[in-house]
Amino acid sequence: MNVQMMTPQQIREAGIKALTRELGVVGMIRFLQQFELGSGDYSKDRHVWLDDYRVEDIAGMIREQKAVYRRRK
Repeated sequence: MNVQMMTPQQIREAGIKALTRELGVVGMIRFLQQFELGSGDYSKDRHVWLDDYRVEDIAGMIREQKAVYRRRK
């Protein structure tokens, strides 16, 4: 297989076949889902969720979640 001579479509198809062969169908799908392009502007969006929190607030929430996790063990 000479990838230098393959079209983008042929490379894509060969890649899907290789992933499916090595990971199975579910593994191939899970792998490809990691590369979703997404949309929007994360930098602007995160201000909507985070501007009201201080570092101390977030650290406190993490400590609370750790305590909940430990109690479940």
